[in-house]
Amino acid sequence: MITPVMPTYARIDLLFERGEGAYLFTETGERYLDFASGIAVTALGHSHPHLVEVLKEQADKVWHLSNLYRIPGQERLAERLVANSFADTVFFGNSGAEANECGFKTIRKHYYAKGQPERNRIITVSGAFHGRTLATLSAGGQEKYLTGFAPRMDGFDQVAFNNLNELRAAITAETAGIVFEPIQGEGGVRQATIEYMQQLRRVADEFDLLLMFDEVQCGMGRTGKLFAYEWSGITPDVMSLAKGIGGGFPVGACLATEKAASGMTAGTHGSTYGGNPLGMAVANGVLDVLLEPGFLDHVTEIGAYLKGKLEAVVAKHPKVLSAVRGTGLMLGLECVVPNGEFQAKLRDAHLLTVAAGDNVIRVLPPLIIGREEADEAARIVEQVAQTWFS
Repeated sequence: MITPVMPTYARIDLLFERGEGAYLFTETGERYLDFASGIAVTALGHSHPHLVEVLKEQADKVWHLSNLYRIPGQERLAERLVANSFADTVFFGNSGAEANECGFKTIRKHYYAKGQPERNRIITVSGAFHGRTLATLSAGGQEKYLTGFAPRMDGFDQVAFNNLNELRAAITAETAGIVFEPIQGEGGVRQATIEYMQQLRRVADEFDLLLMFDEVQCGMGRTGKLFAYEWSGITPDVMSLAKGIGGGFPVGACLATEKAASGMTAGTHGSTYGGNPLGMAVANGVLDVLLEPGFLDHVTEIGAYLKGKLEAVVAKHPKVLSAVRGTGLMLGLECVVPNGEFQAKLRDAHLLTVAAGDNVIRVLPPLIIGREEADEAARIVEQVAQTWFS
């Protein structure tokens, strides 16, 4: 018999009553170190006082207006994102999938507006994950998510990750853009080289393509810079954001240059809830903290510290773990043993993580952690690795 909540998740039998900082607490008071962060969503941890304050303040004013009217918080957030990125304009939605859908539409509409409607295909890479809608699943191309939802939506051509020759060979007269994650999250914390990202920009310019970066998981400070593309020294034309931008409140954003968004005029796209006053208040609150002097330096420093601690564990237990991937506080433990089993044992020891592709466990703590939490996580990983074969 089907459950009242549609059974699309294999839920873990844990009930959390409250959260504080990097910790979650069950109804019985058991404490868990949350290095999953709702899959990189609660970037500032749980019950962050500034986010609680701005949410309560806005809740006393107005929750929803719809985009029929001006929304001051939306205008402020857009101005701040533009001022701190490559972009000239921003569209707000509610999720990463929505942000990516907007990005895909922006790319297609750009060439339609230029009188080139035949240019409507987008190149993506293997191992990608762009969301759960039919279009974003088709863009990601992962069979495990597409099975049962045929026919696959046309318009996407997939090439191998980090393979520039294959990408160049896939470009045709119908190609409009390239969509790429600087660090694949669900794909296994696979990080593109700086050289590859720079080459993507050169190829896009050479063939007059729009370059879109999906930073839904790796953006908003997760790597130690506000946006992951900053490490490469190049800029995309379009970028999707979600997860950490709302700190736990559903917010998505699609950023674009004026050139890329030239076709996105009134009536071409919309959202009932996107950019609502509550979400904008919280997202502006998140940005308040991320833009504080020294905050991103802290992410870089504590990320390097945590990575070093985990690498020390890996070196001691090569039959259990093989490497640590990633940068900042977007890290992945390469497992020799089955990652799902290792993740379960970490959870039993009260450390929450997230499984990923490539037999990897994602380590995605809140960006506000200190050395104490990093040390605690490393101790638990060490404890589980040490007792694996006993």
